[in-house]
Amino acid sequence: MIYYEDLEIGKRASFGRYEVTREEVLEFASKYDPQAFHLDDEAAAKTHFGRVSASGWHTCAMTMAMMVENMKNVKQAGLGSPGVDQLMWKKPVYPGDTLRVESEVTEKRRSKSRREMGIFKSRAQVFNQNNEVVLEMTSNGLIAVRDPDAPIEG
Repeated sequence: MIYYEDLEIGKRASFGRYEVTREEVLEFASKYDPQAFHLDDEAAAKTHFGRVSASGWHTCAMTMAMMVENMKNVKQAGLGSPGVDQLMWKKPVYPGDTLRVESEVTEKRRSKSRREMGIFKSRAQVFNQNNEVVLEMTSNGLIAVRDPDAPIEG
């Protein structure tokens, strides 16, 4: 099990494989982001997308699915997330794309109010099959501390 004490700033991970299907793009968009360029080939062809593209929020959901699947293998003592500092959709995601994630731990600190908890930042980039970045985000994670009674640094 990986705890706060085990996190290393600068440590990188590469994981995931998500095949984007047309059916899933249309299903997600119809329910959560029903804009024409996510649902209709003709309408999408008249936009800068050129064809039906996945919602950015769908791309976030696919990214989260890959992250959670990776956590099953890594066995992290994760406690959720208080949010995302930065999120950018760099390129459209299309049906037929295959996505993967690269992440890096960029900061970490102990919580002063919750001694059993650490907070860390990570930068994630999602790539398509052409190694183009389609999503980039900086997020915050909460993770259990192995020894809550240990002195808090700083």
